[in-house]
Amino acid sequence: MYRWVEHTAELGLELEGESDEEVFRAALDAFAELVADEGGGEGIRRRIVLEGGERGDLLVRWLEELVFLADAERFVPERVVALELGREGVRAEVAGRLGSPRPLVKAVTYHDVEFARQGGRTRAHVVLDV
Repeated sequence: MYRWVEHTAELGLELEGESDEEVFRAALDAFAELVADEGGGEGIRRRIVLEGGERGDLLVRWLEELVFLADAERFVPERVVALELGREGVRAEVAGRLGSPRPLVKAVTYHDVEFARQGGRTRAHVVLDV
């Protein structure tokens, strides 16, 4: 589950899931919604490997990698095929396609980053510079 939160000149993203992995998947779903285009490009997959760090740091770097792939490779992510989240970091395979992703996200910030387990669920918050 995810919900957009208004923020001056930035966009706050609140994420929630039953596990840390679900939060990372929800972050990709939210980003995919932001950059989605009219569709049609060649279907491809990208492997993402990020080493170490606390969960909040990894979440920021996860989203930064998606921003990079959209900007540099015109990759429009659609879904997470596989995701392993451990002490070593995150390893994932993301399915998407080549296209014309909307250039809405300039950067992912560390401002107000939160990542915590609360009431049997994982909740996170990150701010995107748009």
